[in-house]
Amino acid sequence: MKQISLPTQFADWWESLRLRWQQLVPRAADPSARMFQTIQRRLILWYGGVLAVILLVAGILLYVSMQNVELSPINSQEIQATQGLTREWQLGDNPCDGPNPAALFIACYGPDGGLLAANRYASYTPAFSDAALARTALTSTSARDIVDGGNGIGRVSRYATIVRDPNTNQILGVIQVGDPIEGQEVALSTLLTLLLLVGALTLVGACVGGFVLAQRALAPAHLAFSRQQAFIADASHELRTPLTLLRADAEVLLRGRERLADDDVALLEDIVTESSQMSTLTNNLLTLARLDSGTARVARDVVDLADVASAVVRRTDKLAAERQIALQFEGEQEHPLVIGDQHLLEQATLILVDNAIKYNVTQGRVVVQVFRAGNQAGISVRDTGIGIAPEHLAHLGERFYRPDDARSRETGGTGLGLSIAHGIAHAHHGMLTLASEPRKGTAATLSLSLARVPTT
Repeated sequence: MKQISLPTQFADWWESLRLRWQQLVPRAADPSARMFQTIQRRLILWYGGVLAVILLVAGILLYVSMQNVELSPINSQEIQATQGLTREWQLGDNPCDGPNPAALFIACYGPDGGLLAANRYASYTPAFSDAALARTALTSTSARDIVDGGNGIGRVSRYATIVRDPNTNQILGVIQVGDPIEGQEVALSTLLTLLLLVGALTLVGACVGGFVLAQRALAPAHLAFSRQQAFIADASHELRTPLTLLRADAEVLLRGRERLADDDVALLEDIVTESSQMSTLTNNLLTLARLDSGTARVARDVVDLADVASAVVRRTDKLAAERQIALQFEGEQEHPLVIGDQHLLEQATLILVDNAIKYNVTQGRVVVQVFRAGNQAGISVRDTGIGIAPEHLAHLGERFYRPDDARSRETGGTGLGLSIAHGIAHAHHGMLTLASEPRKGTAATLSLSLARVPTT
């Protein structure tokens, strides 16, 4: 016979670490807690996004302005130089002989784009004497580009323009000048690096600040929500007794229904029905309040999930038969064991099976299955019902949320069942997942950690 051993030292350490994490991130699996986390995340993203756009626009404007400041004088100098050199060529002088006062790279090309001559500075830069820019200038009057001058000179800005005979308008050739811009490009590169670094640091600081500000902004909402939960717990606790007495009194009066008028009997039956529904609602609210506050008593027993599932199937078999739903239990050979509270696990499973039956179609099918996967075990409930639209899936588990109010009123739903199931799953450090397609059915899976059983 298999015996359950106590957790090992590592398991105890891992369990304590997980409990501490649950304290640091309270109720992360609870849809209500996720609501606040979603709001906080959106606030941070909006704050950081707006700041990022502002920084991007400001950075682009600053970089373009500095680029204009650094390179515009060089472009103007090149244009002025080509104008002077053009006049020399038109007067019959060779403008490419020897150095020029501006220490520019100068090259002269013929009408076919071939190199005619270049000053001694241009001879140091093979890339500068490339005739591609000159041929481009021949087809578009002028051209400009930036190339690597080589020989340690670095980047060079080049400008080329056509020279025409002033009398015949015949093309004499192309004047090409260049000016090293390595210093300007280094300055612009340094500016770009600083802008990116400052922008990144600013965004990180903005996200940290946004996190703090969002927490402070949501503090009143957290306080209001906590007070609301406390009020619901107190009100639910106080309502249980009078509702129980009201129902009991009505049932006592109904024992003598033969002495009452038919209208009085109908009224008393309505009182019993409504008080029963109100008692169920108050019990659900009280359960949620205890799960929220962490005061719910969760036993740490060894639980066979097959027993849990089969017990729920037996309890709901009559309801399924009344609604003409085929209820099937699979996994009789599987007996996965978990550590938890059998009563709470049965309550969560009952909620899932009850929903699968209520929101099914006539002659539909519900399959309750127990499974084991690695170190996980669980119960899945699949149905062939009406399904749930994708836009509603993310909200399932939020309190009083119902995808279809009219449908929920017909079945007596309050929108608290899945909230309780989520809370029970979280209390057992497990997870409840839902998947659904409209008109194809819904699958709900309750996953828990598998209890460690020694091999014999």
